[in-house]
Amino acid sequence: MLHTALFLLLASALPASAGTHHAKTAPRHHAGTSAKPAVTQAATDTVKAATETVKAAISTTTLHELVLAQHQIRGIHLTCWGAGSARSRREIIRKMSGTVLNAVVIALKETDGKVYIPGVEKAVKWGSHESAITDPAGMVKDFKDAHIYTIARIVMFKDKVLPKVRKDLAVRTPSGDLWRSRNGATWVDPYNHEVWDYNLDIAELAAKLGVDSIQFDYLRYPSEGNTALCRYSKPHNRQTATSNLKDFLDYARKRLAPYNVKISADVFGLTTTVKDDMGIGQDIATLASGADYVYPMMYPSHYYPGEYGLKSPNAEPYKVINRGLKDAMVKLGPNYAKLRPYLQDFNLGVPKYGPAQVRAQLTAAHLNYLESWVLWNAGNRYTWDALTPQSYRAFVDPSFVAPVFPQAVAAAK
Repeated sequence: MLHTALFLLLASALPASAGTHHAKTAPRHHAGTSAKPAVTQAATDTVKAATETVKAAISTTTLHELVLAQHQIRGIHLTCWGAGSARSRREIIRKMSGTVLNAVVIALKETDGKVYIPGVEKAVKWGSHESAITDPAGMVKDFKDAHIYTIARIVMFKDKVLPKVRKDLAVRTPSGDLWRSRNGATWVDPYNHEVWDYNLDIAELAAKLGVDSIQFDYLRYPSEGNTALCRYSKPHNRQTATSNLKDFLDYARKRLAPYNVKISADVFGLTTTVKDDMGIGQDIATLASGADYVYPMMYPSHYYPGEYGLKSPNAEPYKVINRGLKDAMVKLGPNYAKLRPYLQDFNLGVPKYGPAQVRAQLTAAHLNYLESWVLWNAGNRYTWDALTPQSYRAFVDPSFVAPVFPQAVAAAK
């Protein structure tokens, strides 16, 4: 299978409704961009031309080799409270020890603007610190002792605290007031370097603590509201928006270089397919060129009915992930190996998600040559039965061999 040319993998990648809508409004991330018209013949020709370019440039064998050259992570996202509590952490490690999981993403700063680890001077000064992770060094050590790869997640520009304390750092309206989304949320200015440095203070502290990777979330511009009223500190258009986010990644890489830590960006799931930046500055190819890894949030429940020709994307998890990743191959070429999709392990609408739905997404990732992924559940309630080595071999990858770490078993007791 690995010797099949990429064009065979992409043969079914273009149903007529491709790209007709953006991501569905949902709890974690929202896309308020309006629907697009159906794909034109010119657009189809463009995709075909891109496919021809990728065919000539890379085979699936080479692509899979690039994927396997990366450190493979099979992870879950953890809230600050779940990771920060020693008792909760021990229970999570115990549950992980009987699965294929080997990585955790830990929320260090969330959309409420709170910073959950101590030691960030500006967080104390601006009132954004909250003591959820009281012993971050001990937390990192516990995960490391269990051979679990650690990723620190930092929400960048959606912030309910800083705009009220430092209005000059906020996204504002033409009258100078704080710009607010439909639900009243505020944002800091993605162009402001003082905002960059504040978030990188958190990232640098996490790197000093020994985390393996920094994950920048909400690395984008507002979308849920009247964004025509958004005012920034610099001229704002599609070109400046996308280049600014890439500039931030370059800036972050230089600042974090002494710590040998990987950097990554979370992006909307549909960035793998759409031809624009979704109105939020997220061009996946541009971001992939500046990051070590990119995490598209490909939750099937976040796709509108009709996307990819599916009446109910949430009911077709395999097809959603399969199609989105095929499009990503066309867009990214060799940088496709940097993808680590976020996958859905929560309920939002019909059907209820369980082992079958989780396995369907994992299978789609594996059959599209990706071996790294992260599951999302806002309450740390994961479908453990779908993640045992036996289940993984039976439904996802028959050749999977789970590494055995005696220390991990001991740490879980």
